Amino acid sequence: MDSLLSLFTDPAAWAALIALVVMEVVLGIDNLIFISILSNKLPEEQRTRARRLGIGLALAMRLVLLSMIAWLVGLTAVVFDLGIRGPLNDYGQPSFETAFSWRDIILVVGGLFLIWKATKEIHHNVDPSPSDDLLDKKQAATMNFGAAIIQIILLDMVFSIDSILTAVGMTDNLAVMVIAVLVAVGAMVLAADPLANFIDRNPTVVMLALGFLLMIGAVLIADGFGVHVPKGYIYAAMGFSVLVEALNILSRRAQKRKAAAAGNEA
Repeated sequence: MDSLLSLFTDPAAWAALIALVVMEVVLGIDNLIFISILSNKLPEEQRTRARRLGIGLALAMRLVLLSMIAWLVGLTAVVFDLGIRGPLNDYGQPSFETAFSWRDIILVVGGLFLIWKATKEIHHNVDPSPSDDLLDKKQAATMNFGAAIIQIILLDMVFSIDSILTAVGMTDNLAVMVIAVLVAVGAMVLAADPLANFIDRNPTVVMLALGFLLMIGAVLIADGFGVHVPKGYIYAAMGFSVLVEALNILSRRAQKRKAAAAGNEA
């Protein structure tokens, strides 16, 4: 209660809350893109339910992890060390290392899963015709609801751990962290259906989103090996790509309107 009251009286707490809300919303975009792509593979009547369930599970995981902060911080303790160090960077730190904590292991496994999943989806979009292979036929079929939820849960866990560790690094005020998580997940709920429908209507956006997942997976693996890529660079690149794709969409729409007008005149 004291920490909650301090939120309304301490300007520093407000500043931490605003910064953390922005960070949590940005980190939630990755989670939401994955949920949108997976839910769009389900029958239309199941998509909204899958998104709501996936986001609800993401919220539950974040709140559970917040209640276990001491245990979560312990995930950063080194579990094993292969003794390999990269050359020192400008800050006098190894450019990469092989001292792995449980957090590092989870990030590497999660990154590999994201890369595998995105590569699989890209292959399916590039070559959508199923072959005679039984595995290809299963991939071509509509995804099962349970399979989609299991994959969402796995990635929710990875993104939730990354999200909460980021929150712990920015503030030690539990009330601020809880409010930031609730606001971020609320934003995910509001954006889920519009984002998923937009991706579904624009096939080229699907490929762009899958490219984002590949990049995010690579960043997670790099982070697990101690190579910390500034998040600002990642999201600046994503924002620029979205801007270019938006211009392409506007260009295609203008061409369609021009062709339709020419057809009507003829």
